[in-house]
Amino acid sequence: MLEGGSRSRRAGRGGARDQRARHRQVRRAPARRYRDRVTVRPAARPAPALEPLDHGWLAGVVARALDEDLGPAPGRDVTTQATVSPDETGAAHLVARQAGVVAGLVAVAEVLDQVADRLGLPRAEVDLHVPDGAAVARGDVLAVVRGRVQVLLVAERTVLNLASRASGVATHTRRWAEALAGSGAKVLDTRKTTPGLRALEKYAVRCGGGTNKRMGLYDVAMVKDNHVVAAGSVSAAVTAVRTRFPDVVVQVEADTREQALEALDAGARFLLLDNMPVPVLREVVAAVRAREAETGPVELEATGNLTLDRAAQVAATGVDYLSVGGLTHSSPILDLALDLVARS
Repeated sequence: MLEGGSRSRRAGRGGARDQRARHRQVRRAPARRYRDRVTVRPAARPAPALEPLDHGWLAGVVARALDEDLGPAPGRDVTTQATVSPDETGAAHLVARQAGVVAGLVAVAEVLDQVADRLGLPRAEVDLHVPDGAAVARGDVLAVVRGRVQVLLVAERTVLNLASRASGVATHTRRWAEALAGSGAKVLDTRKTTPGLRALEKYAVRCGGGTNKRMGLYDVAMVKDNHVVAAGSVSAAVTAVRTRFPDVVVQVEADTREQALEALDAGARFLLLDNMPVPVLREVVAAVRAREAETGPVELEATGNLTLDRAAQVAATGVDYLSVGGLTHSSPILDLALDLVARS
């Protein structure tokens, strides 16, 4: 049994008997094979609009995670390699211990492949039952993996760390997306991400129905109060960015109506309306929209101390976006488990 196995087998609705029945039903579902050892069921294919993770980036993250767990490559698991024969085969179920939205399942095969290569053992087969971005219930089987038990055991923690973290972000993001449904506003993430995992966490935001803002300091210019102080004025800061980096979008943070209108005069067409009470936010949005016949469309983002219970109220002011750092810096994990269900 893998870590936490007995608890997750009790988690399914109706107990262990119903859980085993669901496992049997899922295994009989039609499947289509991609690559060598990864089976992706038709219902588990990611939506075409979901921008995938870069495989080279993912491979690097997995390699570093395995170095942390096993020591420098090839590394070792002194418990598993001492107690489990390298010839023993088995199957394990990746199971949701709680309801949520899954993300990071794309990492499962990469982790298993790298572990198998480090151990010098055949690579495992991965049968994905749901896609990243799917809503799942407690007890649902997300994937079935088959192969050498050493590979399954050694890979377990890294698989769970990555998938649980990403799924927690996706689950939190989905709550915001649902709160904003029908308002016309979208939820944005920020750069407040776990070092080394930004691409995964922003992918998870997309899985949850959110929108990525800038990926880093290199792709969008964001003029904040310290930049204004350094440059001397909003206009000077915007001009400096456009002169040095004419290919990037310039966004400007505003704390007041006057600052927002100054940013418009400076040529900014994306404004961050920071920490404004709802009545003030509504007034600023109206003032900016009144200028759009002259300026053209302006994108407006509400930011700063936003909470889920106020999301609809803030969206009703007419902003285009609500940015929420908590999507990536404060989301709890989604509890997943990898249960060994067969050995031979």
